[in-house]
Amino acid sequence: MNALVPLPVVLPLCVTGLKLAIGPRLHRFQRFISLAVLGAVLVLSVVLMVAADRHGPLSVHLGDFAPPVGITLVADRLAGLMLTVSSAVTLLVLVYSLGQGMADRDDQAPVGVFHPAYLILVAGVSCTFLAGDLVNLYVGFEIMLVASFVLLTIGGTATRIRAGSTYVIISLFSSVLFLVAIAMTYAVAGTVNFAQLAQRLQEVPLGVRTLLEAMLLTVFAIKAAVFPLAAWLPDSYPTAPAPVTAVFAGLLTKVGVYSMLRTQTLLFPGHRLGDLLMLAALASMAVGILGAVAQTDLKRVLSFTLISHIGYMVFGIALAGRGSIGGAIVYVAHHITVQTTLFLVAGLIERRDGTTELTRLGGLAKTAPLLAVLFFVPAMNLAGIPPLSGFIGKLGLMRAGVADGGGWAWALVAGSAATSLLTLYVMAKVWNLAFWRDAPPGAEEEGVVLESAEDDDTGDDTGDDEEERPTGSGSGLPVPAGAVVSAGFLGQSITTTKHLPWPMLVATGAAVALGLSYTVLGGPLTTFTQAAATELLNRTPYIEAVLGR
Repeated sequence: MNALVPLPVVLPLCVTGLKLAIGPRLHRFQRFISLAVLGAVLVLSVVLMVAADRHGPLSVHLGDFAPPVGITLVADRLAGLMLTVSSAVTLLVLVYSLGQGMADRDDQAPVGVFHPAYLILVAGVSCTFLAGDLVNLYVGFEIMLVASFVLLTIGGTATRIRAGSTYVIISLFSSVLFLVAIAMTYAVAGTVNFAQLAQRLQEVPLGVRTLLEAMLLTVFAIKAAVFPLAAWLPDSYPTAPAPVTAVFAGLLTKVGVYSMLRTQTLLFPGHRLGDLLMLAALASMAVGILGAVAQTDLKRVLSFTLISHIGYMVFGIALAGRGSIGGAIVYVAHHITVQTTLFLVAGLIERRDGTTELTRLGGLAKTAPLLAVLFFVPAMNLAGIPPLSGFIGKLGLMRAGVADGGGWAWALVAGSAATSLLTLYVMAKVWNLAFWRDAPPGAEEEGVVLESAEDDDTGDDTGDDEEERPTGSGSGLPVPAGAVVSAGFLGQSITTTKHLPWPMLVATGAAVALGLSYTVLGGPLTTFTQAAATELLNRTPYIEAVLGR
């Protein structure tokens, strides 16, 4: 069974090489092998999760080199659950993106770029979840960074290049800081293997250990978009294509949260920075949700709620108890699915009406009832309405906070309740503006350019340019329905359609069903996450699985 551990990383990378050799040809074959490999990764992830639950952590030393020399991959309950949820979500997003491409009939699209980059992203996510040492955790981050920059800037528009540049600069800064932290860790402990560090860091002077903990937390907080290190996110994610934004919002920030969970429980038990984490959690909740209240664009609303709800996960990590860690794991799994689903719905709205600006939407509950249902269910789930999985995760975290009884814990319990109410208010605001009220006059019609250049000072303001250049998202020039205008640096032209492609609807519906399954399976899920939390806090099963003693 241990031999299966590397496959979620190896399979996407091997298929990526095949896709690069094929190039932008054989579109159907490209789609088939992408779906096949992600389906295989999902099956492997479920097998690893079940095996880790029944038999304890699984580990493999690549090349049969023992730590600290060799590369160690480990699949325990936490890694297995994260792999399973991420594999399911990435498969659904791929189906969604293929439906979007097939509907566009865009034979000029860079299929030879998108598919390899997407599979590399999946490999990077899997590598991060399975990494048994700091170096391979860093490698997983860098694999994701390379792939995400390509995906973020697909289309080559000025807005995407600008947002992608910001994303890369922030990511490179965190990568440099991560390298410094790895070097310092190796200098004081003589290893970067998690299992060995769990034993050796206890002998390191307290001040040095606290410094290492602070540096790693800073790196992971940047990746997870924890306030005040989250300013890059609202301007980066909404500019990308809908499937890319969905997988970024659902997965990439949770990789940072996972890394915090792993290092805080395994390397720094009884950590001294718990109060600082609680402050960051409370600030993330407050700033994120207040930012969402102030937005009028659906993608930016969801981007700010993403920052806000990261605070719940940091809340659980900060308390560092069995109940809080279990609640945090439930919430991570829930939020990956629900946040991805909401961004997929935003993509459907944008494709149908040409915009996600709430002031220009309306009447969707009447004209697109299926779309209304696809939004309403995950929106209520995000708000934590009982008995949905969002409520289960929040209830576990708040119960842990009450049991802790500290001042910061009570402040976070109150902050969690207030954030949930404000999230419900934000989702109700979106519902009222986009779905419930009548459509405003001048709503977009089928065939209107969906995405285009922004109103800025790019280029010369000649009369000809003003007549030919679109002027903002959803307000471009009319084109024949079903036509596709090629991308340029000033803007990407995509046409709207009132009849949404069925693969996009099926993928979004499946994502909604996946989120609901956490409610139906709430009992087993809670039992599993509590066992995972116990395993994380115990540390001994992980250490013995890696070191054999």
